[in-house]
Amino acid sequence: MTFHVLIPDDVDPKAIDILKNAEGLTVTAPGKLSQEQLVAQSAGVHAMLIRSGVKITPEVLAAAPDLKAVARAGVGVDNVDLNAATEHGVVVMNTPGGNTISTAEFTFGLMLSLARQIPAGDASMKAGKWDRKNFMGVELRGKTLGLIGFGRIGQAIAKRAVAFEMTVIAHDPYVPADVFAQFHTESVDLDTLYARANFISLHALITDETRGMINTAAIAKMKDGVRIINAARGALINDADLAEGIKSGKVTGAALDVYDVEPPPADHPLVGLANVIDTPHLAASTSDAQVVVAIEAAELIRDFLLKGAAQNVCNPAVLK
Repeated sequence: MTFHVLIPDDVDPKAIDILKNAEGLTVTAPGKLSQEQLVAQSAGVHAMLIRSGVKITPEVLAAAPDLKAVARAGVGVDNVDLNAATEHGVVVMNTPGGNTISTAEFTFGLMLSLARQIPAGDASMKAGKWDRKNFMGVELRGKTLGLIGFGRIGQAIAKRAVAFEMTVIAHDPYVPADVFAQFHTESVDLDTLYARANFISLHALITDETRGMINTAAIAKMKDGVRIINAARGALINDADLAEGIKSGKVTGAALDVYDVEPPPADHPLVGLANVIDTPHLAASTSDAQVVVAIEAAELIRDFLLKGAAQNVCNPAVLK
């Protein structure tokens, strides 16, 4: 049997070659498709390799009755309806390790930018000003970094923060104590993290407990002058509450790379707000990371279709 793989987004050519060179697979790689085009081209497709710009919705799944697997070139699968995929018997896989360093480095860049007001200083110079006194920063050395979520990315950030002579604390109830110790990081509860951290960086998944967790009540527990970084998932933050925290001065600043709706609407309370750094979901956007995650996703599809090997499955209930 020959399996048909559809790649409805732009991926590195090396990933396409892996699939084209595998005996038993045929590949269609038209580049980025609209949702309407994706639905129209899904019939007869056995697997899809996607990035974040493509949504696997119930409509797509209904149009692809032969679909067996979806591989996401990246970590987040918020653009895939996992419940619907499970109902249709479609295995959803991701590549959690491929963009770890890219995201960790970007998060650290946001933290440095917040600490030293680098974007504001650059904008001031471009406006023809020489205004040193308004851009006084703080050092990272000696400060406490609080990580909410301590998976691969959180661990990579901790490693770099220790090199900057920061104290690192983290909250993640699913990580064993010995893992924290390996990264010179103290495991704490959320209230302790809020009370002690000078910088808070978010790396949690979206659940009923974490959605909107950075809200007025949480901010009230934080240190005065805290700085918040989010390069994980926009829905972790209650945007209006954080905006009020910044306007009141309780939160010195925030750096955001992700938003609950992307692109964010023109009236988003944090986009354009003073003391907020906004970037357009760039954390995984390095040429290095894009190559790695595309290749890993292609290998996942190849091995699943031709060998029956299911790895990095995001909806394990489909395998029961």
